[in-house]
Amino acid sequence: MGFAPLGWWPITLLCFAGLIALIERAASLRRALAAGWWFGLGHFTIGLNWIATAFYFQDAMPHWLGWIAVVLLSLYLAVYPAAAAGLAWRWGRPSLIPLTLVFATAWIATEWLRATMFTGFAWNPLGIILVEIGTIARWIGTYGVSAIAILASGAIAAIGVGKWREAALLALPIAAATLVTMLAPALPPDTTRMLRVVQPNINQNEKYSEELFFTNIRRLVDLTGRQRANPRLVLWPEAAIPYALEEDADARNAFSALLGPNDILLTGGDALVRDGKGKLIAARNSLFALDARGHILARYDKSHLVPYGEYLPMRPILSVIGLSRLVPGDMDFLPGPGPQSYAIPGFGTVGVQICYEIIFSGQVVDRRHRPDFLFNPSNDAWFGAWGPPQHLAQARMRAIEEGLPIIRSTPTGISAVIDANGTVRNHVPWHQAGAITAPLPAPLPPTLFARFGNLLPFLFAILLAAIAIAVRRRPR
Repeated sequence: MGFAPLGWWPITLLCFAGLIALIERAASLRRALAAGWWFGLGHFTIGLNWIATAFYFQDAMPHWLGWIAVVLLSLYLAVYPAAAAGLAWRWGRPSLIPLTLVFATAWIATEWLRATMFTGFAWNPLGIILVEIGTIARWIGTYGVSAIAILASGAIAAIGVGKWREAALLALPIAAATLVTMLAPALPPDTTRMLRVVQPNINQNEKYSEELFFTNIRRLVDLTGRQRANPRLVLWPEAAIPYALEEDADARNAFSALLGPNDILLTGGDALVRDGKGKLIAARNSLFALDARGHILARYDKSHLVPYGEYLPMRPILSVIGLSRLVPGDMDFLPGPGPQSYAIPGFGTVGVQICYEIIFSGQVVDRRHRPDFLFNPSNDAWFGAWGPPQHLAQARMRAIEEGLPIIRSTPTGISAVIDANGTVRNHVPWHQAGAITAPLPAPLPPTLFARFGNLLPFLFAILLAAIAIAVRRRPR
């Protein structure tokens, strides 16, 4: 309930307080593991309900399979809260303070593992519920903010049983984190570079319709508008152009004709991969930078591909039993090399993260060539009512961590301009057509997290573990 779109984070903290109480009272390690696992199962099954809606747009598979997929995924994801609960029970008992400290330590480790194992699924780390007050992420990252939420829940659990001293001690790190957030630097003035962020409101069931092909293109064109006076950076969503731009000069010229002489278009599209004989063998989910002369200035290829969305794992086996990708087509996408920065004439340096690449804390920026801002083209049109606002919240946390503005353009929303403090400056609401004309926010100097990445939450975890050990060894 604490995640978007509801945002009822006090309820989430109360629930975790209840989980901590269950772990503390568990009669055995097995019962502590079970408490964590069942908690995680409910947590993920409800929070990831948007995955089920993705199956509504692929008629090659039964739509009810979406809910089975959500439960099956949650059965696996619940292993990570179970592991954190088991570690807390084994190394934190019998006192509530060390148990909470170990639980927070283990939560950092298990959340990082969840984002890493088997290509990783980093969606909705606990710290995202505190995105509105999450500026501490500049120093300890999202996983560190998750640990702060655990400590707050431990303090609530202590209050619930009248342990006021324990509650006060657990609140000390939260107070310190609050003081640190007050040290956040002021944002520099916005740049004079202008953005035009387009949201055409093309739903997933319209995207691949032959009858609506030209209608969809017209939506993009009309919302882009024409402006000849001042340079604009025009931003279109993921896979906005259904043409192979690198191979189709006519398409490049047609779209570049929409631009003013100094405009640049950043748009999602496919890059085709052919073998030595010219046969099409694969594709890449790409972002193209196109100027007014029809030249492709840069191309970014998505690195962190979505299993079952952009490729079918174990295709020879799964295709036999009738499974297919959720996106129409039988050809798999190939991954790109990872975060890269590109110089865009007149607009500085841009880093690109396509769709759910933006959710991976510490993996969104080329640290050797820090960009001035990040562009996150996405297609959230098949993720129901809960997926888009959750995606936006995670993009906001990346902006806080890295001290960089992030621009999002999606077909159906939520498109947004996010400043380096994680504040949404402008947005087009979900399922509305529209465009944002706004100045590009300026970046902050590199944050501590931008310099050291996820080393910082692990150092925070070591500090919490050391305090837990000290408390356990201290005579009552």
